[in-house]
Amino acid sequence: MSKRKSISLFTGAGGMDVGLSRAGFNVVWANEIDTDACETYKLNHKGEIECGDIRNFIEKLNSFENIDLVFGGPPCQGFSVAGKMDPNDERSKLIFSFMDVVEKVKPTAFILENVKALAVLEKWAPVRNALFEKARSLGYDFTELVLLNATDYGVPQKRERMFFIGIKNAKSIAKSMTGFSEYLKKYQKKALPIRELFAELGPVGTERNQKVCRAKITLAREPILRRSAYAGMIFNGAGRPIDADGYSNTLPASMGGNRTPIVDENQIFNGGGSWIENYHSKLWAGERPEDVTPPNYLRRITVEEAARIQTFPENYKFSGRQNSIYSQIGNAVPCELAHAVGAALQDVLNDEEL
Repeated sequence: MSKRKSISLFTGAGGMDVGLSRAGFNVVWANEIDTDACETYKLNHKGEIECGDIRNFIEKLNSFENIDLVFGGPPCQGFSVAGKMDPNDERSKLIFSFMDVVEKVKPTAFILENVKALAVLEKWAPVRNALFEKARSLGYDFTELVLLNATDYGVPQKRERMFFIGIKNAKSIAKSMTGFSEYLKKYQKKALPIRELFAELGPVGTERNQKVCRAKITLAREPILRRSAYAGMIFNGAGRPIDADGYSNTLPASMGGNRTPIVDENQIFNGGGSWIENYHSKLWAGERPEDVTPPNYLRRITVEEAARIQTFPENYKFSGRQNSIYSQIGNAVPCELAHAVGAALQDVLNDEEL
């Protein structure tokens, strides 16, 4: 059976493409505006990618026929709680450019990925309603918005994202009481904790783990405490510490400096206790240790570790300066999460053909 044909939009470094290719979709054309991300894509994928604003390519898409899927994650800064949540941000309007491509190409299905805020905040209800109305006007008789946490699909990262799914002529799933979420259940799997994931790469500076972020780690003079040592703010900057026996928080696109998460290398590789938890417990008890300097084994995560958290294959190659690479990784849809959504969609499409 030949692979179903797909078009990738707002492709970034290609995280979604990795997952959907594994799920059996053949990406015949991709588009991304960032030049470094385009070069990264070319290093890892055989399909064509054109670099530039998608709005300049929509007419060209007339040449594509019998496309099964259009997928992508339009820029989310305008909707993100971490951003300004500005409805007038030009980037916010790109979700409708995504739908313009769907209208032009007429695929059997589409997958639009974006931040949790777009799915749940009342502020964005008009945008959600407009997306549903647009999809239905184009003949997508099944539409569903699902909110997923990446940790449920083999990704060692607490990253919640929405996926807006549309399928044409979807008689079987349209009659189902459970919808797309039921198809996703079989692809749920437990992620490795950070300790095991990083142990596979080896300590920083070894052959498989070399690209280091050297942003200095300093302790906050006025720490903001939460019950967990891995919440609140005990370090300056926005780089949160990672629990070696748990999962990372959402990796930000602003990694590369003091927003890059922090790990305790002694705890991960030498079996030592957690310096972060020990220091936090003293603060929680009311102590204010004087002149404490973070030990050298507290460090920022490397490029390789960030890529593994996003479940990129270990042999995946990235192009650009180090800050650009961190940004590409932080912006990506985790490959394993994309695979789960793509595999579930394949199951739906196969059922519809029966």
